Amino acid sequence: QKDQFIPQHIANLLWAMAKLVDNGQERTSVFKGAMAELLPLVNAQKGQFNALGITSLLWAMAKLVDSGQERTPELNEAVAALLPLVNVQKHQFNAQSIANLLWAIAKLVDNGQESTPGFNEAVTALLPHVNARKSQFNAQDIANLLWSMAKLVDNGQERTPELNEAVTVLLPHVRAHKDQFIPQHIANLLWAMVKLVDNGQQQTSGLKGALAVLLPLVSAQKDQFIPQHIANLLWAMAKLVDNEQEWTPEFNEVLAALLPQVNAQKADFNPQEIANLLWAMAKLGELLELNVVISTFESLVYRISEHPQLSQQDILMSLWGLMVCCARLSRVPNANKNNVLEQQMADLFTRLENRSSDNEEGQRIIAMAASWLGRPCLVAPRYQTTRSKLQSDFRDQLQSCVPSLQIEEEKSLHSLPPVDLLLPDHNLVIEVQGPSHYVGGDFNTRNGSTLLKIALLQKAGFEVIEIPVNRLLNQELMKPYIDQIKTRANMLPQEHGSVSLKRRWADQAYITADKGRQPSDHGYFTGKEPSEAQTGKPAKRKRKNSQ
Repeated sequence: QKDQFIPQHIANLLWAMAKLVDNGQERTSVFKGAMAELLPLVNAQKGQFNALGITSLLWAMAKLVDSGQERTPELNEAVAALLPLVNVQKHQFNAQSIANLLWAIAKLVDNGQESTPGFNEAVTALLPHVNARKSQFNAQDIANLLWSMAKLVDNGQERTPELNEAVTVLLPHVRAHKDQFIPQHIANLLWAMVKLVDNGQQQTSGLKGALAVLLPLVSAQKDQFIPQHIANLLWAMAKLVDNEQEWTPEFNEVLAALLPQVNAQKADFNPQEIANLLWAMAKLGELLELNVVISTFESLVYRISEHPQLSQQDILMSLWGLMVCCARLSRVPNANKNNVLEQQMADLFTRLENRSSDNEEGQRIIAMAASWLGRPCLVAPRYQTTRSKLQSDFRDQLQSCVPSLQIEEEKSLHSLPPVDLLLPDHNLVIEVQGPSHYVGGDFNTRNGSTLLKIALLQKAGFEVIEIPVNRLLNQELMKPYIDQIKTRANMLPQEHGSVSLKRRWADQAYITADKGRQPSDHGYFTGKEPSEAQTGKPAKRKRKNSQ
């Protein structure tokens, strides 16, 4: 009866089929046959669809593609036929239609649809209506809209003034609708806001206010998050650390709520979610107790090896996470080394040996893994180098105190990220650690990138002295480090290890548990000894290029 279907029938049928698939309907041969009959009718009757029909059809096609529907020529033609109609009928779309259309466009692009001029024109036509109808969006609309804009930007959409304005007008509505957000909304919103920041969105008061509203909701609804939500939320927390977000008690509460859920649902995470979890927990560095990290990694990482078809990105993220975990374990005196994690690291590295990577970040991870495992490094990663004024001042002061001392700056050793200062005659590396090396810039809790770099240098045979940049603000603070280096430079070579005038950065909770005593009361966060007094603030934050 296909010749008797009017536009409303076509839109309703495709919407219904998409909804059935979204609720578990198997895409049988009969189902696929019906789809093949309906799609050409969209193009044939394109001039007759009203605003609701256009919305239903684009939503349905996006949902079907997201559920595994092949992007056939007929489907692509149907999408191409509908997109110009968005601009033609832009004034007829209500608030829900605007949210659904932007979601559908973002979902199609995320699933490989080419970002054609038609797509760009449709987005451009819709964005001004977000502002015009801002008071009419409900909680689901707000979550879908912010997710869509974050996803579009992540896939190359230009952050135009219209897009920035749409984000700005939506953020205050997060607070207004906070009691209506379900777990999916909360996870999507936090993911979206962090992704926007990661792609250059300024951290305005509106964005910070929305974050402050959402974080307590994670703890309140912690038992209702599915594995995808948990992985996205922990990824978001780690990305905030990567962007030097100030770490507040609310962040700790979120981690305390989510980490037990990882263990409870460990059998249900897919490979991509596992890769995100390993990366996120590693990025949080010393914030998480080592015994928790190891037990979680052991429960998740074996499932990576069960999947022969892993994306290169999943392998790289998992490999980096495993290296950080092993780096932390290597710093614990007298601890038993974890051969299971090292073996998984070797297996993942072997998978990468047969794949080329033109991604600079990927090449750096491959180089670090080769160094850790003692394998030949088949890539030559490039690194950008920067010299902060405080680093240069310290170098000059050190050189003036010991004129004969040979000092090299920003040198890459064994294809590893560049070190700040190298004393080649003494196998001694000096790392000037800016705020970006610490969780929340606290000069106390090192992140995973910093821990891994130091461990790799030690494995390569270098002694490492770490100097927090806030200890270089004047000569009085600088003098103890100058004296220490002078002493080390005048001594015969000794066994290499990490030296710090603060404390030796051991994972105290892991050592305590290993000796049979009780770990810290919190259960997930490493207790820290009081840090040294800080005087003033550094003149400039220095971000390192290592992963």
